[in-house]
Amino acid sequence: MLAIRAAKVLMVAAIAFFATLVAFGNITDYGTNFVFVQHVLHMDSIFPDATIGYRAITSPTLHHAAYNLIIAAETLTAILCWIGAFRLLRKLRADAMSFNRAKGWAVAGLTLGFVVWQVGFMSVGGEWFGMWMSQQWNGVPNAFRFLMTILGVLIFVSLHDDELA
Repeated sequence: MLAIRAAKVLMVAAIAFFATLVAFGNITDYGTNFVFVQHVLHMDSIFPDATIGYRAITSPTLHHAAYNLIIAAETLTAILCWIGAFRLLRKLRADAMSFNRAKGWAVAGLTLGFVVWQVGFMSVGGEWFGMWMSQQWNGVPNAFRFLMTILGVLIFVSLHDDELA
C-alpha cells in the first residue's frame, strides 16, 4: 500500500530532522549542553552516599572528547536517516523487492540513533555515571522517549512491504 510506504518515508525523515536539530543545537550552542555532559561525567550531583563516585571522569579533555563523540554520533544518525528517507522516497512506487532493499540506510540510521540514546544516555550516562540520581542533570527520561520513538520507527520500517496494488 502506497500510504504505508509514504508513512515509512515520512517517519524516517522525521527522525532525521530530529537528529539534525539535536546535532545542530549541540554544535551551535556547544557550551550549554557541554555543561550537561560535564556534570554527568563528573558525577557531582549523584546521591552523596552513593559508592559509585570512583567512576567519575574529571578531565576536561575527556569531557570534550565524550561530547564530541556524542555530537558525531547524532550527526551520523541524521545523515544516515536523511539518506535512508531519500532512498525510500526514490523507490516509493517501485516493486516491493526494490523498496525493501532501499531500507538499509534508514535501518542503519535508526539503529545508530537507538544506540546513541540507549547505550550512550541510558546505559553509560544513566547507569554507569548515575545520571538518574541527579535532579538537575538527569537525561534518562528524555533519552527513553527518544529511543522508544526511534525504536517504533525502526520496527515499522523493518516490516516487509508487499507489491503495490
